[in-house]
Amino acid sequence: MKEKLDVLIVGAGPIGLACGIECEKSHLSYVIVDKGCLVNSLYNYPSNMTFFSTSDRLEIGGVPFISHNPKPTRPEALEYYRRVASSWKLKTHLYERIEEVTKEEDFFQIQSSKRTYQAKTLIIATGFYDLPYLLNAPGEDLPKVKHYYDEPHPYYNMNVAVVGAANSAVDVALEVYRKGAKSVTMVIREEEINPRVKYWVKPDIDNRIAEGSITAYFKSNISRIEEYSIDIQTPDEQLTIPNDFVLAMTGYQPDFSFLKHVGVEIGDDEFKTPVYDKKTMETNVAGVYLAGVICGGLKTNAWFIENSREHAEIIVKHIIS
Repeated sequence: MKEKLDVLIVGAGPIGLACGIECEKSHLSYVIVDKGCLVNSLYNYPSNMTFFSTSDRLEIGGVPFISHNPKPTRPEALEYYRRVASSWKLKTHLYERIEEVTKEEDFFQIQSSKRTYQAKTLIIATGFYDLPYLLNAPGEDLPKVKHYYDEPHPYYNMNVAVVGAANSAVDVALEVYRKGAKSVTMVIREEEINPRVKYWVKPDIDNRIAEGSITAYFKSNISRIEEYSIDIQTPDEQLTIPNDFVLAMTGYQPDFSFLKHVGVEIGDDEFKTPVYDKKTMETNVAGVYLAGVICGGLKTNAWFIENSREHAEIIVKHIIS
């Protein structure tokens, strides 16, 4: 039997939850479907991560976010969004993947890994944290290669390679170094550490590289990954160094394949920005809306929780109009 809805929301992140709250307020039938857990992207953040934003800027649904710190931590955020979902009694179907979407007359027919839905409208709030940029090096499928970082403990007394030069890579390199890694090597495509690295952290990484505590190869890439070593192609030569783990902090990208499957046009600009009406958030496909950071395409620093919370209200107002 098909579950008939006014709205199906894809993605149970903060903005997907905000969309569910607006549906609750407007008495629209809805469900929020996510292939992972509640706020799955936040769950995959490093365990001791601190947000850049203050807690009030992460609030949704009028539920106060009280933090014990100047900037909230990952555990506090997970607790907060669980409380939001419980307070609003949001209808979430978690660990459920959307597999097929077709349009028949005025309804979307949606097949998931668990059930079938029929919805008048579709809101895509899938973010960008689920698809990492790959190294495209032989051996990348080995268990030692990680595209997500949790905590430093597993890397104690290990030879660790960190790929990347932005905030995540710098934070990871410094933390595993200070928590007892045998060696830390940074492999960086660019010619320097990213100038946009947090201003209070950049001198630290620059000094650790200068003194030799952390080795950095610039304008370089990993060309092969073996069980106990990696090959690094530098501008001058190819090196082979001992290695136990590769932490690829290379960034993430939106799921363009799902957008295209639904029929959403992708712009030909450098950021592959999806096509949508900025006044209503509706895409070129009638009844399909975008919410949250997915709106920026590859420009993943354009939208955050604090400046895309309003998408939910804009979308639901347009739906009920």
